[in-house]
Amino acid sequence: MPKSLFALTTLVFASFAGLALAADPAPVKKLILPGESFLVAGRPAFILLPPEEKRAKPQPWIMYAPTLPPYPDAAEKWMHEQFTGAGVAVAGIDVGEAYGSPKGSEQFTDLYDELTKNRGYAPKACVLGRSRGGLLVTSWATDNPDKVSGLAGIYPVFDFRTYPGLAKAAGAYGLTAAELEAQAKQLNPIERVGKLAHAKVPAFLIHGDQDKVVPLKENSAEFDARYKAAGAEDKVTLVIAPGQGHNYWEGFFKCQELVDFAIAQAKAGAATK
Repeated sequence: MPKSLFALTTLVFASFAGLALAADPAPVKKLILPGESFLVAGRPAFILLPPEEKRAKPQPWIMYAPTLPPYPDAAEKWMHEQFTGAGVAVAGIDVGEAYGSPKGSEQFTDLYDELTKNRGYAPKACVLGRSRGGLLVTSWATDNPDKVSGLAGIYPVFDFRTYPGLAKAAGAYGLTAAELEAQAKQLNPIERVGKLAHAKVPAFLIHGDQDKVVPLKENSAEFDARYKAAGAEDKVTLVIAPGQGHNYWEGFFKCQELVDFAIAQAKAGAATK
């Protein structure tokens, strides 16, 4: 083959290869179910999508946390299948180890704005936090009770003093541990849940009574107590899993009550005018 023809052939092949790569970029995030991953304000985000025939306008949805590289994980697959199968999308944004900090909440708002303003999603979402995701969704929800139709949690953290502890959480808040402790009344999500109770935001929590990582007493039980103290006892359900700790017990991720709650609240959020 003449050199000029070979060069031309190589150039054409390289051009087509480049176009193919441009048309099929690597996903931003690996997903456990059909959906899409993308960037929002430079942060990795995702949506697990219902089958096309079950989608709606406005689209009911669940705001999930933590969206760290491993999550949502395979242990949660059944749960998310129930959500999407019922016509409810699940979305999240990776804000890193934000521990409920104002910066993390701002990035949650970036996701909320993208979905509600650009993609036809419902004006109210049901938030769902697993473990430290509880800090993230609760902080955002207390800042935005008018944008939340419900709160669900799987052994959720509400008190950053218990996990990750003041020393680890402080950096996310741009404070020293001593400064964060001094401002805990204003910044700690557990100290702010009264806003959700007064707004009558329904909540459903499941937590093991042997959890040593995220103790029941200072987290879900305290959340429950604060709702009741605010006169919102009919808006909170706490399921205590006897003998369970911070683990992969199937009952945490195949809790039909939690699934039914989140679906109902997500759909209620879509019915909001």
